[in-house]
Amino acid sequence: MSPVVLGAILAILAVARVVIWVAPAAVPDEKQRGVLREYLDAFLIAGVAALFLMHFVVRTFWIPSGSMEPTLKIHDVLLANEIQYRFQDPRDGQIAVFEPPAELGTTDFIKRVMAAPGDTIRIHNGTVYRNGKRLAEPYIPATQRPDYELEIKNYDIVVDGIPLDPSRAIIPPRSQWQAPDRVPKDYYLMLGDNRNDSNDGHIWGFLPRSHFVGHAFLVFWPPRDVKILR
Repeated sequence: MSPVVLGAILAILAVARVVIWVAPAAVPDEKQRGVLREYLDAFLIAGVAALFLMHFVVRTFWIPSGSMEPTLKIHDVLLANEIQYRFQDPRDGQIAVFEPPAELGTTDFIKRVMAAPGDTIRIHNGTVYRNGKRLAEPYIPATQRPDYELEIKNYDIVVDGIPLDPSRAIIPPRSQWQAPDRVPKDYYLMLGDNRNDSNDGHIWGFLPRSHFVGHAFLVFWPPRDVKILR
């Protein structure tokens, strides 16, 4: 349930509670009115607490696509810690929920942090190298290894030998780079685990630090897929 839907339900319950308070004749029976008041009060308190948690502590996220398969499957429901990134920067390898670039809509995305500020990254022959070291990535089957080449160089993300177009991708101006071959400060490279079927950083560039929503830490539905995420 989204915060908007929960807020709408709470508004309806609040209206019902007000009606009972200002117009007790709406429920003539005193005993029924008392029971109804108790239930409404309990639901309102629980709903406000849930809304607070959803806004500031933990958010539920429903997986709409296969971009993170096999780590996350379509229709999985997970929890994301919204407090963590208020006090701590995202780290390499974490699975994060974030606001996508404006042109891609308003529905949150979920991808893996592949490179943080100051990192170098290169994808060659289906293997990812971060800061010169090969990543094992046991969560990606051999059939899903990236079939594209990628590297950061000359103040850009270069995919299959072609730099991303700054007018269509998030590539900060050179003045914001600390080195031509490293992720700029306050930016991250996000990739889906389903590397060849993911709308991610190899298409739309870097993700600004301000776009992060939370660190995904638990898949809790369906029961057969329950697991703790890194």
